[in-house]
Amino acid sequence: MKLELENKIAIVTGASRGIGRAIAETLAAEGMRLVLAARSEAQLTELAGSLPTESLVVATDLREPDAAANLVASAYERFGRIDALVNNAGATRRGDFFELSDVDWTDGFALKFFGAMRCCRAAWPHLRASRGAIVNIAGIGGRTGSADFGIGGSVNAAVMNLTKVLADRGVADGVRVNAVNPGSTATDRLNARIASFALASDLSHDDAAHEMAHRFGIARFGQPAEIARVVAFLLSPAAGFSNGSIVDVDGGQTRTL
Repeated sequence: MKLELENKIAIVTGASRGIGRAIAETLAAEGMRLVLAARSEAQLTELAGSLPTESLVVATDLREPDAAANLVASAYERFGRIDALVNNAGATRRGDFFELSDVDWTDGFALKFFGAMRCCRAAWPHLRASRGAIVNIAGIGGRTGSADFGIGGSVNAAVMNLTKVLADRGVADGVRVNAVNPGSTATDRLNARIASFALASDLSHDDAAHEMAHRFGIARFGQPAEIARVVAFLLSPAAGFSNGSIVDVDGGQTRTL
């Protein structure tokens, strides 16, 4: 399918690794020019050098209140327009509810929720002008509560609600806003969990991954590129009637409505 994204401008946050990197690579392969944001300038610069299209590296910490506005201003100054925003930045601490501190909760919301909200607010006038699109990366933990994922689940639920709020506003302003809920995806974070499980269970890495996937009720873990392709579709004119959609990409792990 031709997605008609050539020469459009997208901001991708959390682009330095994992799902964010895969999103950047997929969008660049579709011909988009990119603004790559994350905290690691070295990783972003390496990524930018590997992409087939022009990109701008912005090393920034989106937990800072002014970071989102500065990121958007840099994108507009470089490219003169913004057609798409992918809010992917944000990792939250796992752990027992009674062991998670106020600092842990504040940090979890500061990057993934407030960072995304501020990026949406700052980019909105440009996206309205281009009749552009936003995709927020949330996560299936926002649909199904888990005892060791209280912060992440709460943040993801908030991101999903924000998506619906902005999609409602987007009807009038001509901006489409959708979300993707990745399931268990083979990123560095998941591979670290698999390694810990393998060590504790005296299993090989592959056997541990298979056993963990089985416990989650899925055949295998996802690949970052599989998430990225859904994001590219939602940003494209091919998804022109998708607004306020929340798409679970999880191998069937979510069984609730």
